[in-house]
Amino acid sequence: MPPAQSADVPGHPLQRVALGVSYNGRHYDGWQSQPGGRTVQDHLERALTQFTADEPVRTLCAGRTDAGVHGLMQVVHFDTALSRSDYAWMRGTNRFLPADIAVQWARHVPASFHARASALARRYAYVLLESPVRPSVDEGQVGWVFRPLSMAPMQEAAQMLIGLHDFTSFRAAQCQAHSPVKEMLRVDIARRGAYWRFEFEATAFLHHMIRNIMGCLMAIGTGNRPATWMGEVLKARSRDAAAPTFSPDGLYFLGPVYDPALNLPDRTPAFDWLP
Repeated sequence: MPPAQSADVPGHPLQRVALGVSYNGRHYDGWQSQPGGRTVQDHLERALTQFTADEPVRTLCAGRTDAGVHGLMQVVHFDTALSRSDYAWMRGTNRFLPADIAVQWARHVPASFHARASALARRYAYVLLESPVRPSVDEGQVGWVFRPLSMAPMQEAAQMLIGLHDFTSFRAAQCQAHSPVKEMLRVDIARRGAYWRFEFEATAFLHHMIRNIMGCLMAIGTGNRPATWMGEVLKARSRDAAAPTFSPDGLYFLGPVYDPALNLPDRTPAFDWLP
């Protein structure tokens, strides 16, 4: 598919377009654009600019992800004077993206829509391999623990995180959030064979929050700490009270939750890949 040719006319109003983007974060320096140009946002904006025949496109996302973290449905929005169908935005942009980044859907949205500010909640999953042998074919796509895990104490500990709390103990030093107070809406833990899936939903997350929670859940699941320790860590409001930050390899941004009235997709086919 060749680059789109400009179809705008003088005075043509800007349109707001939202995209759902999936990516394997293993080879990228996270989501947010950096001078080196090795981020997912850098690749997406270059692809959009190529598709729009060199009209610069700047995107805003629902939630930034760190280096090595994957995205099943990152949502971004941008404004453009070009008139293109949803299908054309999806297929045309993918023409210029690397194989491990893909636009899953495109939708024209109201000018009031904002990928980040319109989100009611955000969802993440952490996929973990429990095995005496390190990952091989799924290296970089799952976390790893070589000691057996116990479900019950991890579930008990996870329930202590539900509700509105000060999550300072799970906050990275470089976190730029205005407040450490967030509301955890749901933590689900399931197992399928040797693979564990930890799913988190909250109004918002702090930098490294899930990876720091995972470090504590691993300490509890392996029996190094009791389930009640999670409550102690939460109340301490000190990063020093928690476990070390866990690996980014198994962390997946499942995407934001929006008002159903917007009629935006809430999942992509990649969701079916995770255990």
